Amino acid sequence: MASFPGRAIHFGTFNVTSQVFHVTKHSFALVNLKPLLPGHILVSPLAVKPALADLTKDEVTDLFLTVTRVQRTLKRLYKADAFNIAVQDGEAAGQSVPHVHCHVIPRTVGDPAGDDKVHEWLEGEEGNVGGHQRHTQSGESGERKVGQWANDGERKARSKEEMEREAKWLREEVEQDISHDDRNPHPH
Repeated sequence: MASFPGRAIHFGTFNVTSQVFHVTKHSFALVNLKPLLPGHILVSPLAVKPALADLTKDEVTDLFLTVTRVQRTLKRLYKADAFNIAVQDGEAAGQSVPHVHCHVIPRTVGDPAGDDKVHEWLEGEEGNVGGHQRHTQSGESGERKVGQWANDGERKARSKEEMEREAKWLREEVEQDISHDDRNPHPH
């Protein structure tokens, strides 16, 4: 389990501490219960606020700096050619947990989300993070199909153990990249 001294980290009402792999002054990054594609993670402010406009200037800045920090690691790990970065700002926009969050989704040429299906998935059942969290807390779980897209009916939430393993791996990789960036302040 992730160790963040003295704090439990919540995504809406859900305790996601064990799914978190990176924490900053105002933000955290966590693995996704039902990723749309491999490497699909979320970045959210530590303060539980439902809308982007509710964030302070410092929170907005930190949120998007965290997105770009984690994006560099995901690009390396998943050999991403591009990314979808999405914020569903409010229930009418598809937000299922009333807590600001950015979806960070690595993309490669020829991936199963070709023709930009990610936008459809985010707005459909596939992107219903809150619903998936509620099902997991009620005891439902399952393994995701790695490397291929599953239809709605076939998709199952990943196990807590699988998400903890991924969070541990990503935590180590992000820390390694931060350490490298500290030694080389202009990595690009």
